[in-house]
This record gives sequence, structure tokens and C-alpha cells, in this order.
Amino acid sequence: MKKILISGSIAYDRIMDFPGKFNEHILTDKISNINVCFMISDLKENFGGTAGNIAYTLSLLGERPDIIATAGRDFASYREWLLKHNIPLDHIKVLDTELTAGAYITTDDSDNQITVFNPGAMKHSADYDFDTLKPDETIAIVSPGNLDDMRNFSKIYKDKGIGYIFDPGQSLPAWEGIQLKDMINGSGIFISNDYELSLTLEKTEMSLDDILELTGMLITTKGEKGATILYNENGARETIEIPPVKIKKVLDPTGAGDSFRGGLIKGLLLSAGDIAHAGKLGALAAAYSVEADGPQNFEFSMESFNKRFKSVFGGDAFPI
Repeated sequence: MKKILISGSIAYDRIMDFPGKFNEHILTDKISNINVCFMISDLKENFGGTAGNIAYTLSLLGERPDIIATAGRDFASYREWLLKHNIPLDHIKVLDTELTAGAYITTDDSDNQITVFNPGAMKHSADYDFDTLKPDETIAIVSPGNLDDMRNFSKIYKDKGIGYIFDPGQSLPAWEGIQLKDMINGSGIFISNDYELSLTLEKTEMSLDDILELTGMLITTKGEKGATILYNENGARETIEIPPVKIKKVLDPTGAGDSFRGGLIKGLLLSAGDIAHAGKLGALAAAYSVEADGPQNFEFSMESFNKRFKSVFGGDAFPI
């Protein structure tokens, strides 16, 4: 069984509803001297963060991934949640001097949002003894989190010959083009959504062909349009289109991309040579996420997942 390493963020998502419209309480002629209080009607706290979300999906798919991340003194409830889902805590560094990273999101009646993000413990680097790893028995993903960790872990995986997925996501605005090139270079897969891909191309001044010279594969998620997988074979670019899964009811897209990554990794473990199958597992996992309110509030059994996979794509999700 391969060891799965997931570096990224552990965070609380605190979602608040404001029963009104922001623009009715903000005077545009006083915007330079704003002092406003919004009385909310509801607050929901969800477990989130890129590493937590990916690990949660993998746990539902029968895996026990290692999370490499930092958390704060308020980690207790999240700790219990991870333990409940059989996710190891060994490599989550808890800092008593910080709060766990948190996103505070207020939404008004017109679906306008004001978000404040406190990186908290994520400002600090995580710890892991990479010398214990065997390259042929390890798969890793570098997802958005502490910036030093993202840069350092990419280099370590590259130097040790460990296959890794590079997923810059929300961290993209923080990077210079040369830094992005360096982290993409040597990755087995570079994954992003279509907007993030456009931003990457702009920052690095590269083309799709240029990126494919640096990474083994380029996967782009496109929401309701599915996903596209690009790779080079015998000097020619090959394309695989992953169709979207029909959604029963859209409740919350938050974390769907992370769920896709969890399903994708499961597929890579099952059938390293069948990337189309892995992409389909990712698409179905993302669908479950969209149908739930919160990035870790969906559930499925291996049996129900396989049944739905068969109805959508034909064949088994988990071939023997």
C-alpha cells in the first residue's frame, strides 16, 4: 500500500448570513472612512482547508492519508473529526500560540460576500521526516498552504524522485512566475481550475506546451463542464475529456476541487496507467461535495459510490 502525503491547510470555515444588502449600509461617499457593523442571522462552522478536504474524501474512499500541516490551540473539535474518519494526526503540528487558520465569510441577500482570512497557524511551517520515505511507495500532493512548505516540499519530492501533484490553487497570487515554474518543473501532475490555469500562463509567460515540457500531465477542472487532461505521448499532445457528473442539487461548490483531487489520487493508486478512470473518480467525488453544504459534510459508502459510478460512467469504480 502506498503512503499518501497531503500538504496544505487545515482551517475552519465560518459562514455567516446577513439578512439584508451590504450596499444599503455602506455610504459610497464615506468609503474612505468606513465604520460598519453587520448583525448576522446565522453562523455555520465547517471543517475545511485544502489538506483536510482532500484527506476527508480519501478517507471515505478507504484510504488513510498523512496530513502535513499546522493547526492552532482551537484544534480540538477538528482533531476529533479527523480521528472519527480514521485520518492520522501524527504530522499535524499544533501550535498553542496560534489559532487554526480560519475563513470568516459573510453573505448578504444578494449573494455578495465579504471574506476575512486569518492564516493563524498556517503562517508556520509543518514538520515531516522525509528521509523515511521510499519513492516507489509514496504519492504526494502539494496543495495551497504555508508558502515555504509548498516551495520546500516540491523541491524535496523532486530531489528524492517522489511523484507529486502540484496544486497552487488560491496561493497563485503570492508567487512570481519563476517560482511557479520551479514548482511545476518535475511534478507528475499540475492541477488547477481553468481560471487558475489562465493566471499561471500569464504569470509564467508560458504556453500549454511549455507547461507540458515541465510536468508529466496537466489536469484542468472546469466545474459543470467537467475536466480536461493533457499529456504528451510520442511527441504529440493527447487530450482526455472527463464529462461532468449530473448534480442532484447544487448546495455549495466550496471544496469540490479538493474532493476531485481526493478521487483522482484514489484512482492513481488503483490504476496508475488509466488516468481517464482516475479523472472520473475525481469528478464523482466532486459531485458529492457540491451536493452538500460545506466541504466535509457529504458522505458515501464504497458501495454507494461504486453504484453511482457505474450508473454514470459504466464499469466499476474500484476494479479488482
